[in-house]
Amino acid sequence: MTSIFHSSLSKSFSLILNDSDDFNVIIQVGENKNTKEFKAHSVILRARSPYFKSAFSNGWITIKNNMIIFNKPNITPIVFEMILKYIYMGEIDFTKQTGDNILELLIASDELLLEELFKCAQDYLIHLIEKQQNWFRRNFIFIVNTVFKLTGCKKLQDYCLESICADPLPFITSKNFPSLDEDVLYCLLKRDDLHVEEIVAWDCLIKWGIEQTGLSNNRAKWDNEDYEALKKTLNQLIPLIRFIELYPDFFDKIRPYKAIIPINIYKEVEESYHKEQERLNQKLLNQKLQK
Repeated sequence: MTSIFHSSLSKSFSLILNDSDDFNVIIQVGENKNTKEFKAHSVILRARSPYFKSAFSNGWITIKNNMIIFNKPNITPIVFEMILKYIYMGEIDFTKQTGDNILELLIASDELLLEELFKCAQDYLIHLIEKQQNWFRRNFIFIVNTVFKLTGCKKLQDYCLESICADPLPFITSKNFPSLDEDVLYCLLKRDDLHVEEIVAWDCLIKWGIEQTGLSNNRAKWDNEDYEALKKTLNQLIPLIRFIELYPDFFDKIRPYKAIIPINIYKEVEESYHKEQERLNQKLLNQKLQK
């Protein structure tokens, strides 16, 4: 017979974390006025986190008065407190945290190689986005830029893209849209379920490119070098636009950007536009002849 006492073990480790006097690590987290020191035990940190195991073995630390001093200015005190509780007790309560804190926890758990915590934070963020759409919409540029930098975050990346595709206008017309990372925009434009008119996607892409390139919004001020710079910025993204759907807007929306569009694509759209004009002109002529 095997007896398991996880609950009592967790309580014992809670006492070690909160009341122990034999700690040998001081971890300084945060920056500016939002800083805090935490006391911990190297043996527990090494056992629970491959990051700390490597850090303590490779000389990333400072030793002062037989105490290991470790700095993590990129993690806030409130998030590191959650991490320590998880490391010592195997517990975490997401419901008492803001979405911003959980997103930061996701980043920190990825850095500290806490795989189990990372997966839990990712799953809870998906739940949070489902329940708090307003939070997601207020912060979606920052959120998607962040999660797309985390290679192990495919599940959350896909969910964010699906949420955006279901209702893309608030996202692509946001004032922060030009801050979207190129790899995110590429993944978004590549999808077949992006429910937005192609002319809107084109307008937003041009707006994004102008901002990313640092050009004036007044095209009259552009020279050949500006067009060349914009072409370079949009080089990977322009082929994702379904230009054949844009021929009705060729004169106003496509022709002004001839210099940045691959010549074969431009000629195809131009030809479709002229064919449509000929068809319309013939239709008008026939109507006049019938009168």
